[in-house]
Amino acid sequence: MPTDILEPTPDPELAREQDYLARARTELARMRDKTLSTERAAGDAVSDAFLANTLARRAASLVDDPTSTLFFGRLDLEGAPAQEHGHERWYVGRRHVNDELGDPVVIDWRADLSGAFYRASRTEPMHVTLRRRFGIDRGRLTAFEDEHLQDAGEHDVRSDILMSEIERPRVGPMRDIVATIQPEQDEIVRADAATTICVQGAPGTGKTAVGLHRAAWLLYAFRDKLARSGVLVVGPNRAFLDHIGAVLPALGEIEVQHTTAEELVASVPVKGSDSTTAAVLKGDARLAAVLRRAVWARVRPATEPLIVPRGARRWRVPAYEVAEIVDELRARSVRYEAARQILPQRLAHHVLLEMERSGDSPDDRVQDAVARSTPVKAYAATLWPAVDPRAVLFELWSDRAVLAEHADGLLTPEEQQILLWDKPPRAKGTARWSAADTVLLDEIADVCERTPSLGHVVLDEAQDLSPMQLRAVGRRCSTGSATVLGDIAQGTTPWATASWEASLGHLGKPDSHIEILDRGFRVPALVIDYAARLLPAMAPGLGAPVSVRDNPGRLDFVRTTVADRDLAVARVVTEAAAEPGSVGVIAPAAYLASISAALTAAGLPHGILGTDHGDVTHQVDLVPATVAKGLEFDRVVVVEPARIAADEPDERTGLRRLYVVLTRAVSALTVVHAEALPAALD
Repeated sequence: MPTDILEPTPDPELAREQDYLARARTELARMRDKTLSTERAAGDAVSDAFLANTLARRAASLVDDPTSTLFFGRLDLEGAPAQEHGHERWYVGRRHVNDELGDPVVIDWRADLSGAFYRASRTEPMHVTLRRRFGIDRGRLTAFEDEHLQDAGEHDVRSDILMSEIERPRVGPMRDIVATIQPEQDEIVRADAATTICVQGAPGTGKTAVGLHRAAWLLYAFRDKLARSGVLVVGPNRAFLDHIGAVLPALGEIEVQHTTAEELVASVPVKGSDSTTAAVLKGDARLAAVLRRAVWARVRPATEPLIVPRGARRWRVPAYEVAEIVDELRARSVRYEAARQILPQRLAHHVLLEMERSGDSPDDRVQDAVARSTPVKAYAATLWPAVDPRAVLFELWSDRAVLAEHADGLLTPEEQQILLWDKPPRAKGTARWSAADTVLLDEIADVCERTPSLGHVVLDEAQDLSPMQLRAVGRRCSTGSATVLGDIAQGTTPWATASWEASLGHLGKPDSHIEILDRGFRVPALVIDYAARLLPAMAPGLGAPVSVRDNPGRLDFVRTTVADRDLAVARVVTEAAAEPGSVGVIAPAAYLASISAALTAAGLPHGILGTDHGDVTHQVDLVPATVAKGLEFDRVVVVEPARIAADEPDERTGLRRLYVVLTRAVSALTVVHAEALPAALD
């Protein structure tokens, strides 16, 4: 006789929480419907368009994601906070949700009260009696874990739900980490808007996510200020920006701009290239002083008096008085162009003084008319001509004598020779500017006219920027603040920094606070310990990161031959793709075409990432080693580590590039090689 199979009895507490989630979704839908149905009553067309845009952005931020949940945690409180806020139970989620009366159903993770969800502990419970974390699968609550923070009999235990969320397989762009922010990360996220923070973070410590979440928190806590002044994220390449591009929109922030350090200063097309030596020199901070001299040398001494015909009279300002005016303007702390605009007014003022001495009674209208007159404008232009940054740099790189004049005492003759063009182009319009030149053109432009400042800049992979690139970024937050993210051990440019203090000085933020994140949540222990073998050779003195995950991960090696290497990669990828989650195949650029062909022959659809684009729609991505920085995959296949290192201009940079490549895995790393491994890894 068949036995009845009984379905497991659902947990009544979990069912109540699921009902609460359904209520929250209903309230969110009501909030969005109310926004969409709001009637506009603007007084004019411009105001109406602005209001319509505001309502559209508000509605976009209230779209529900059925694959996720509106909250991931719950706080039960006692004491002062509960009395102050009128509630004892709070649900913490990605956005605020309220009911028709305005009472909160879900509180935003960025709210002050939500800080207790991330920081409360048994030693400092912050009035929390119970912290509940929810397990989530495709928009439903599947489990919960409770921590009784004020129960003396309880001990700290590792959260299985927390670890499961960190290790959850991923395909596509980077996810937010609002459910898994750690206490040391939360302190950085909630740092004041006026504070510039530098985060030295080892691989897998979440520094990029922390920086993005800080931007989201700042926009929440200082909305009025930052909505006007703007927030910018600067990353190393487009593939990286595509990878992180979904994080802020998932948190309701859809107006933050993303760019690369190269795009930030792209005033001219990049058609030329520099030797490594020239590129390093062009990135040196000494070039700022050379360029400043070259710009201000455009100002010429007054050798003739100013003569201004007006009516039947001719008014004269002696050359020595003009020289005093010019010297006074040069001594001011103003930009070149601002002083150039002031000069005609100052000259006109001296003409008015002459008029008054003769018995006339001119007023401000007369001064303005004199300043705009052709004789004054033409005379001022001979003393203080307009400056085209391209003309300044063209002259420096073309004329040995001009460069020697402005580089005197700053650059050696040998260094000057490196900067000079071997065959100067005929004109600035035909010059083939390099990437390093665009940074210098940006510097010249700032000497002429002040670069507008944003409210906050998030600068990722900052260790790879030259001093001149850092100055360019610093100009964009000169009156605001910055979140500087990086890892000195992952510096893969010849000009990579050896000191955050030096980098922050070039950025214009010398008094910034430096935080160190060394607990790895993403990279498993087997992988990070293996990669850390490179540290003594490439970054002596830098501490090795520590993985805090229970799962040690997987580390495999496949030795093959050159002839069979692509087939071996295809076999490994086929096995890796059989499991849920993303697969990244990281290889030297020269090997990409043949590996791609092998993957296609094996029936493995895949994307190919580049410095100017990402592809986040495939389970399998083929990644040049030079583009891997900042990316992460569940399983990583690294092809020919020795060749990856050898492709860089020097041994230190090569080992650092390899360190980056080896630390992209969340679960498993497989090394496929025909060549011998580098000595530090063998």
